[in-house]
Amino acid sequence: MKAIISVTGKDSMGIIAKVASACAETGVNIVDISQTVLKEYFAMIMLVDIDKITVPFGSFVDRMTELGRSSGLEIHTMHEDIFDAMHRI
Repeated sequence: MKAIISVTGKDSMGIIAKVASACAETGVNIVDISQTVLKEYFAMIMLVDIDKITVPFGSFVDRMTELGRSSGLEIHTMHEDIFDAMHRI
């Protein structure tokens, strides 16, 4: 199973490292990542594999949201099925 993580906010050093560490701590593997900096704004989207996640998915979502809050970022995490359903026409 896969999930999508999006991260936006003011650019600062270590954003990717913080998010990647939080994923690794919970058994979530980064499959693909795209990031850019637009002037001083950071934007990233990640496709992650959650087959070996060590916590309930809802707890992981909450953990990522709190990481964003404490870092001055917006971090949204959703299951790939929900992401796909939201983007179907």
